[in-house]
Amino acid sequence: MTSVFVLADEYVEGMAGLQPVLATQMGLEGHDDQWGDLSPAGWQATLSFLEGISDRLNGLPATSDHWETLGRRVLLDHLLLEQERITRLDHFSNLNNIASPPQVLRDTFDLMPKETAEQWIPIAARLEGLGAAFRGYIACLEEGRMSRHAVAKRQVEACLKQCELHASDHSFFNDVPRQANNVGVASTLMDRIIAAVDAAKAAYRHLGEYLETDYLPSATARDAVGLERYQFEARRFLGADIDLEVTYRWGWEEVRRTLEEMRNVGRKIDPTLPMTQVAALLKTDSRYAAVSREAFLKAMRERQRDALERLDGEVFDIPREIRKIDVRFAPPGGALGAYYNPPSEDFSRKGTVWYVKLETPIYPLFDEITTGYHEGFPGHHLQCGVQLCLGDRLTRAHRLAIWHEGYGEGWALYAERLMGELGFLDRPEHRFGLLASQMMRACRVVIDIGMHLDLAIPLDVSFHPGESWAFETAVALLTDYALLDPAYAQSEVTRYLGFPAQAITYKIGEQRILDLRAEAEQQEGFTLKAFHARVLGSGSVGLDHLRELVLPAQER
Repeated sequence: MTSVFVLADEYVEGMAGLQPVLATQMGLEGHDDQWGDLSPAGWQATLSFLEGISDRLNGLPATSDHWETLGRRVLLDHLLLEQERITRLDHFSNLNNIASPPQVLRDTFDLMPKETAEQWIPIAARLEGLGAAFRGYIACLEEGRMSRHAVAKRQVEACLKQCELHASDHSFFNDVPRQANNVGVASTLMDRIIAAVDAAKAAYRHLGEYLETDYLPSATARDAVGLERYQFEARRFLGADIDLEVTYRWGWEEVRRTLEEMRNVGRKIDPTLPMTQVAALLKTDSRYAAVSREAFLKAMRERQRDALERLDGEVFDIPREIRKIDVRFAPPGGALGAYYNPPSEDFSRKGTVWYVKLETPIYPLFDEITTGYHEGFPGHHLQCGVQLCLGDRLTRAHRLAIWHEGYGEGWALYAERLMGELGFLDRPEHRFGLLASQMMRACRVVIDIGMHLDLAIPLDVSFHPGESWAFETAVALLTDYALLDPAYAQSEVTRYLGFPAQAITYKIGEQRILDLRAEAEQQEGFTLKAFHARVLGSGSVGLDHLRELVLPAQER
């Protein structure tokens, strides 16, 4: 009898063929020389495939097995959302500064193995194939432009700058021949790689020219996507329906509460300085910073190693396969911040924390330590690693291809707070950094919802009361309250406007986990380790589904 595990395997293999970038992200071999069809026809082929799997999944007989039931629900929810995204023509307007093909295709090279000469053959093929991939992508954008689905001017301009960088002498691609030479590739392959680098830069140049000449004149001045689109995106990212206006008001309450905490901790660092100047001190004083890129990475790696050693068996049971984690600087060109790539299916590729940073004389640590806990251990690295290790219970699709932002980012933000609770952020400047991180996520809630839904800033707050949102207002909130540098704040707000509802998932997801923990603590025999095992033990699920799994009806 066919089970969800069989269908999930078919889904993974089918999607790997249709979308080879996804295969690379999952760590699957055999597709690293391809990009797939990014044209409208390619998306129609994906839709047909998803519909076929959905039909077969709906035809499975009833079951009482817990893991079969879990697998069916998770996979079907995922399939239906992906089908809805395609039928809504999201691929016709897939252009933003952080999570669209101009960034995703470039980032894919970071995930490809490069240790042997043989591994450079598919890299060469992908470099050569970027032009064709972008032609398919441009066909989608053109359909969107002609049907009045063009994105906002701000996103086009951001992606245009990224294309210009990747086509320039400062491009990531310029360093590719040196990397290949380091592993001793044959001269014929090296010649091919050098020519392919030129082709890849030309592909980005062509995309940039299209964006500037053809697309930009059709771009809309309006950034907000409106209620209908925003509700869909919020449901997609959270796996829950929320009252957006209630959440907006709650976000402002979190801003106020966190601001007071930050001021109190700031006084412990320097009682003579206001909060913004405390932040300036922490960003410029070498006592609170690493003095080189190498020292920064060393400090982050040591923090990860220390946390793993101290918490294993006490707060978490850490699988052997994920006890190693890498920390690196990402190539320039993407949105500023940090991100995480999980291990490959067979763990031959380690989980990696990537920092995207501008060159600077010193590298402040006060806020990056908590970021490391968010992206690495016990945040995304533990979460994704545990999910990969559940191969005897979770379907292959669930382990490799399904990601719920509310659950994933909620856990990672919860992990930051947890490390504060456990004493890993005991210095005042580190506590200040944690609060700044919490503040940024609270600001994301009010900026993201407020700007996309055209909600006024409440009259009872001290920040621009009663005013309508503008780009500059949102940047000011992040610089004045979350204490971001202006360039980072501008990149952040651009991200929120081009990637609606994703930014709210961190704070909302964290609060859902905190609420679940508060309820679980009232039950007899509660332990923190058992609670964490329950939250992580079913893999990535929607927030409504998570509650059902962590607190079954008989336990509430």
